[in-house]
Amino acid sequence: MYAQFFGNYLLNKELVTPEQLIDAIQCKQDIHLKLGVLAIHRGFMTVEEVEFVHVKQTQVDKRFGEIAIEEGFLTKQQVDILLNEQTPDFLLLSQTLVDKGYLTMEEFQASMIEYQSRFELTDLDFANEQSNKVNALIREFFEFDEVNDDLKEMLYCYIILLFNNIIRFVGNDFTPFPIVKIGAYPITWCVSQKITGDFSLHTAMDMDESTLISFASRYVGEDYKVNDAYVRSSMEDFINLNNGLFAVNVSNDNAKTLYLQPTLTENDVLFVPEAPIYYIPIQFTFGTVNVMFVLLDQ
Repeated sequence: MYAQFFGNYLLNKELVTPEQLIDAIQCKQDIHLKLGVLAIHRGFMTVEEVEFVHVKQTQVDKRFGEIAIEEGFLTKQQVDILLNEQTPDFLLLSQTLVDKGYLTMEEFQASMIEYQSRFELTDLDFANEQSNKVNALIREFFEFDEVNDDLKEMLYCYIILLFNNIIRFVGNDFTPFPIVKIGAYPITWCVSQKITGDFSLHTAMDMDESTLISFASRYVGEDYKVNDAYVRSSMEDFINLNNGLFAVNVSNDNAKTLYLQPTLTENDVLFVPEAPIYYIPIQFTFGTVNVMFVLLDQ
C-alpha cells in the first residue's frame, strides 16, 4: 500500500502532476525493476554511481551488476541480495516516473529518503505491507475533525479494510487523496449501505458510469460493456462484502454488534444526510471513486 501513498506524497510536493502519476501507475505493471533503483533504495550506491554504470552500459555489452562490481560500486554479495529480494511496489512506481522523464533520479532519491524519515519507515516495512506502519501511515494521512476517539478508531479500521479489499479484489493501480468534509454531495452512480448497532455508519461509493462498469468488471472478473443490473449488483456485492467483513472484525476485536441494512443504488440525486459527509477521492487508472462516510451517532 506504500506505493499508493507515496504517489500522493509526490503530488503534494508538486514533483509530478496527477496525469503523470496516473500514467505511471498504469504503466508500472509492465516494468521490470532495474538494479540501480534497488541499489539506491538499499543505500548500496549513489545516484552518481548508478548513472555512471548506465552510461557505461551504452559502451559495453555487460549487465548492470557486472559493471558495478568491476567499478567497485557493489560486491557480488550485494548484487545477489538485490537480485533476490522482494520488489517493493513503490519502487516500481518510482522507476516508471523516472523512465518516463516525470521525475529525475535525484528527485526520487531525495523524496524516498524524506518520505521514509517522515513516517519512520524502514526497508523491512516497505517489504512487509502488513506492517503496523501501514496502519500508522493511514492514520497520519486521513484526519477526522470533531470525531471522538472511539468512533475515529472505527473509521480507521474501516478505511484500512477497504483499501485492503480494493487491492485484493479490484487492483492496486490507484492513489488516494485527503478526506474532504461537506454537507451535501451530488450523486452520479452511488451504491450505499447503512451499518447499525452499537454505532451507526452510513457508507457509500460514488462514481461516473464508465468507472462503475470498470470497477464492477474487475471485481467479478467479467468484461462488462454497459451499465446494467449485473454491474449494479456487483457493486452492491462489493460494498456488502466489505461491510460484512468490517462487522465481523469489529465484533471480534471490540465486542460490538453491528447489523448491515440492505444496499441501495442511486443515480443523479443530491445526497443530503443528517450529519456531515466525509469523503475520500480515490483516483484509479480507469476513473475516480469517491468513498463516503456519514457518522450517524456522533
